Amino acid sequence: MPDPLTGKIIACAIEVHRLLGPGLLESAYQQCLAHELHLQGIEFRVQYPLTVLYKGIQIDCGYRLDLLVEQEVVVELKSVEELAPIHQAQILTYMKLAEVDTGLLINFNETKLRHGIKRFKL
Repeated sequence: MPDPLTGKIIACAIEVHRLLGPGLLESAYQQCLAHELHLQGIEFRVQYPLTVLYKGIQIDCGYRLDLLVEQEVVVELKSVEELAPIHQAQILTYMKLAEVDTGLLINFNETKLRHGIKRFKL
């Protein structure tokens, strides 16, 4: 059963998709989703810096999470023809590096957004 927070995030994403539709750049969806989360009173960070821990040292490689919601959910946004296995590997790695056990991969380039949403749990 999905947790309430991911349900709220998905509801916000559906609202953004309902108003904008598919076909825009990922950055447009990111900013609009951030605004929708704000309107719903949900805490989040956009382009949250993610360091890599390698052999005991933190390395800043320039990675950024699209959204980190309430320090509990990594949200990775895409606007691609279809999600590929590398997208799933990417969010799982981001979740591991961020030490967050819940993730949402959302592809806005779908006619019906529900077909472009995948939940992940570590």
